[in-house]
Amino acid sequence: MEELVDSGIEDIILVTKWDKKTLEDHFDQSAELEHSLEESKKLKLLHDIKKISSMANFIYVRQKGPYGNGTPVLSAASIVKDEPFVFAWGDDLVHSKTPFTKKLIENYYRNNAPVIGVQQVPRDDVSKYGIVKLKHGTRQMEHVVEKPTIENAPSNLAQFGRMILTPEIVEILQKTKLGKGGELWVTDAISEYVRGGGVFMVEEVEDGKWLTTGDPLNYLKAMVDYALVRDDIGADFRKHLKGLAL
Repeated sequence: MEELVDSGIEDIILVTKWDKKTLEDHFDQSAELEHSLEESKKLKLLHDIKKISSMANFIYVRQKGPYGNGTPVLSAASIVKDEPFVFAWGDDLVHSKTPFTKKLIENYYRNNAPVIGVQQVPRDDVSKYGIVKLKHGTRQMEHVVEKPTIENAPSNLAQFGRMILTPEIVEILQKTKLGKGGELWVTDAISEYVRGGGVFMVEEVEDGKWLTTGDPLNYLKAMVDYALVRDDIGADFRKHLKGLAL
C-alpha cells in the first residue's frame, strides 16, 4: 500500500473474498484501539494505527466469478469505468528506491500505452511465471507465455503483479475464455490485445528487486530482506543472522 500511496494513488480498490475480513479491518479506523493506545500513552503506536486508515480512500469489492488473476479486474470494472488503472497483486512486492508503481505511471504517460513490470529470472524458474518476449530492439511486448516449459520459454523475462491496464484490455478480458488450469488469466487478455496490434510496454526493475511471497520459501526471503533495512531492528537482525552456525 505504501508503494501505491507514495506513487500518488489516492483511491485503492481492494478485491477480497469472504475469508479476507481481517484485511478489510486492517485498513479501517478502530476507535476502541485508538482510545486504548491513547490511555496507555503508546503514542508511537497510536500514530502508526491512525496513519494506516488515512493512507488512502479504500474501496472494498467482493470477488465474483471463476478462479484466476483476471477475475479481480472484472470485479472492479464497474468502479474503474473508462479510466486506465494500476493492477497490483498483493503477494508481489517490489523493494526499490523509487516506488515502482511511480515508474509504471511515468512509463504510461511517456508512451501512452499500458505497461507491466518485468524482471529477469533464472532459466530454470521460467515455468513458474508468465514469460515475455520483446519486439527486437524495443521495450515493447511481442507476446507473453503463461508458465512455459524451459524449452518453450521465449526469454527469461518474467512479468509480475504490477501493471497499468486500459479499458480496451478490460473489454477483451470480459470475452476471454478460461485458460490454463481452468482459470481466467489477465495475460490471455493482454496477449489478445497485443495480437490485435495494441502496444504494450514493459518496465524492468532497475533500482531494486521484485519479491514474490506466493510460497513459503519466497515469503521468508522477502521478510528477511525487508527486516534487514528496518531502522528499528535491521542492525540487530543482521547481527543475529551473521551469528548463526549455518
